[in-house]
Formats: sequence, structure tokens, C-alpha cells
Amino acid sequence: MKITFHPENSRGHADHGWLLAKHSFSFASWQNRERMNFGALRVLNDDCVAGGEGFGQHPHDNMEIITIPLEGALRHEDSMGHSEVIHAGEVQVMSAGSGVYHSEFNASPNEKITLFQLWIFPNKQQVKPRYDQISYDLNDAKDKFLQLVSPNKDDAGTWIYQNAWISIVDLSQEHSLNYSLHLPNNGVYIMAIEGQHQIGEQSLKKRDAIGISECETIHINNIQPGRLLLVEVPMIF
Repeated sequence: MKITFHPENSRGHADHGWLLAKHSFSFASWQNRERMNFGALRVLNDDCVAGGEGFGQHPHDNMEIITIPLEGALRHEDSMGHSEVIHAGEVQVMSAGSGVYHSEFNASPNEKITLFQLWIFPNKQQVKPRYDQISYDLNDAKDKFLQLVSPNKDDAGTWIYQNAWISIVDLSQEHSLNYSLHLPNNGVYIMAIEGQHQIGEQSLKKRDAIGISECETIHINNIQPGRLLLVEVPMIF
């Protein structure tokens, strides 16, 4: 088993006034050669956007972009013709493929929004850009893994162009469970959204993360109630 621990205070940080951003991997002005990616997971940004603020129209290509609001709502518009609002309890996927422009703004003029945005390298290049948005019930993640994203169009949640799975779990105090990886060459990056958790000998508190590969099963022991985000990705792609 190979383990990489990323404590919360080791992440990159950017304060733009209207945007408070934490970067698990090198992004924008924060560059760290030791923190470029975890396998096919290139970006995991933890953003807090002030009311009425956001990101103007900008391009992407050949990247799977997954947005998971934790609090508040995000307004999205893109060159595919979509104009949507994504709320906490929903997941948005955009396969940028051959190229797409989009903008993202806090849908509220006054209330902040907090969100995770993930970028995952795809296993197919230059595909036709696509958009999808699903909702989930956090009650369905109580003490069990709720799949949000997979490679399979007919599976639970939404899908992307990569052999990757994204799940969320809301753990009760002192509850334990095992996560089994889907493919032998995958690893899983686990972010503590909140609470306190024990994985092997490593304790995770709020926004700590751990990357684990070269194993089949991971045992998670919960210490204090809270949620975990699990991002399983190919380590070689």
C-alpha cells in the first residue's frame, strides 16, 4: 500500500477578496512540483465565492470537470447552450472534449457558495463536449458509499470519460466500513469534508486528504461524525 497524506494546511491558498480558494494540487499562481496530481486527478479546488461574484467566460478542452456545491448555488452558462443553477446536493459534469466556453457565478447576490471542483484527465481526446447535472440525497450516503460519478452511462449517478469513480459517505460516530477499489491499477484520494476519521494509522480532520494506491481495500474508521469525498482514479493513464 502506498500512502500520501496532505494535511489541510499544506494546500495552496489564494485570497482574491471575492474568492477564497484552497488547492490540493498545483493551480494558477500556486505551483508545487511535488503536488501536480494524484493519478488522473489533476485538480481538487475548494472554493468559497462571495455573493454575486464568479468566473467570467473562459475555455476548457480535453478535461472532465466535476463541480460539487457544498453550500449555496452556482449559476452556469456555456457555449453548448446550457444555462443552469447547481445547488448543494447536486453534481455537475462537463466533458470539455474538443473545446467549450463557460462561466460560473454565485447564484445568490448576498450569500456565499462553497464548492469542490475537480478536474480529471479523460481517457478519450477531442470528444464532443457534453453536460450533465444530477441530484442526490445525502440520507442515501448515511454510513454507506453513495456513488456520484462513474465511467458507466447506465450506472448510478452521472458518468465521465475515465475509469474513475466519485463517492460520498456521511459517517456516524465510531462507524467503520471498507472501500474496495474497482480496478487494480487505480488509487483513491479521500478528502475529509468534515468530522474526524482514521485510515490505517493516519487521522484525518476537516479538509485533510489522503491518497492511497497499490491496494485492493481501504478500511475507514470514523471518530467524529462527518462526510468524506472519495475520488478513485487510474494511477497510470
